[in-house]
Amino acid sequence: MTDHRNDELLRRLLGPAAPEVGCETCFDELDRYVEVELTGRDPETVVPGLGAHLDGCPACREEHDSLRALLAAE
Repeated sequence: MTDHRNDELLRRLLGPAAPEVGCETCFDELDRYVEVELTGRDPETVVPGLGAHLDGCPACREEHDSLRALLAAE
């Protein structure tokens, strides 16, 4: 494994260093998070912890990426 891959694995095993939200909050706030993200502002100021959740949750990350692509295409 490369160092980057080891770092990623270690980060996922240890969990987030900052506050993290759960999947339910993520789905409730994802639209707002992505809208802020697309304006170029820091979405963590609006929904703290959601970025950390997206880093560790493949299902929510997939939902985020799909929503972002859809909204960016509009």
